[in-house]
Amino acid sequence: MQAHEIMSKPVYKVKQNDTVRQVIERFIEHGISGLPVVNDRNEIVGYVSDGDIMRYIGKHADRYVDFFYASVLIQGDNEQFEERARRLLDLGVMSIAKTKVIKAAWDDEVENIAAVLGKKQIKKLPVERDGVLVGIISRGNVVRHAFGNLL
Repeated sequence: MQAHEIMSKPVYKVKQNDTVRQVIERFIEHGISGLPVVNDRNEIVGYVSDGDIMRYIGKHADRYVDFFYASVLIQGDNEQFEERARRLLDLGVMSIAKTKVIKAAWDDEVENIAAVLGKKQIKKLPVERDGVLVGIISRGNVVRHAFGNLL
């Protein structure tokens, strides 16, 4: 079986000139955690996930000498957290999106896609055909395909 036979479509996506605010609105509206970023020709130019957002707004313990003291300092840092969150909303999506995107081709075999999802520990792969975004495959798509008829 090939990618195009199990992929989800249409694909929720954002444009490369959109803001993080628009990304988060799509996450909330559709109950999703990641989106391909496309240019005006619908070519994949990035991928943004909830993890990218967490990295931006989160406070990292490596800024401090001692992890124990860092956890104590983080508890009293709500104002800075809210400030980082507000600032993030107006940033362009490409300022936090990954630009090295792992993709699946329209005719990739599902077994190969499953291997990539597992090895790279990612949740979804955008699917492209002739360089254009045409679908998305999630771990759930693969599991439903692999086990739907066996249970």
